[in-house]
Amino acid sequence: MLNLLFQNHRRPRARTFTSTLQHLGAFGLFFLAILDSSPLPTFGGLDILTAVLAASHRNPWYEYAVTATAGSIIGALLTFRLARKAGTAYLDKKFTKGTVSKFLKLFKKWGTGTLAASTAIPLPTPTSMFFAAAGASDYPLPKFLIVVALCRAARYSAIAFVAGYYGSRFIRVLRHPLQHWGWLVIAVALIASLIAAGILIGRQLETAPAD
Repeated sequence: MLNLLFQNHRRPRARTFTSTLQHLGAFGLFFLAILDSSPLPTFGGLDILTAVLAASHRNPWYEYAVTATAGSIIGALLTFRLARKAGTAYLDKKFTKGTVSKFLKLFKKWGTGTLAASTAIPLPTPTSMFFAAAGASDYPLPKFLIVVALCRAARYSAIAFVAGYYGSRFIRVLRHPLQHWGWLVIAVALIASLIAAGILIGRQLETAPAD
């Protein structure tokens, strides 16, 4: 997914699924955002497409941030609802059975902090599994939507703003990160800030009364 997006950024006329999404702009981004929060994750494709579109300056960066956030919230809500209706059977069907019990234990132990961190920062594990774990547990829906909305907004706003500000230079950094150590430092600082924000949001919401 990532390589295809980079290639399509260099060859905008390529007739592929990802180039079609890029050509559709915010509409394609919205569709990919919903898909990314489902049990069929894009493994970073949404972050890359958000950056590519914001760097193109076809529309203001915040339009892409809002679009990515809105689509992600809808996808997360669908996953949450499906998991709540089907329970652990849904998790066993959609995800690797050996990891389902581990995720449920992790979520029950850390709750909002786990949800906030997984939503705010890129992880090798699909975030949709955390959404499903929240749905299969007794996690309140209003609190779930607040956490997802705040953390996704922070994540995609940061990506879209930086990409929109630096344009194609930001895309080059994504393609060759080891050649741009200064950018890596900025990325680490940004991720650390998102983690801290996620933990803070988690603590604040854990102390709030459940509905």
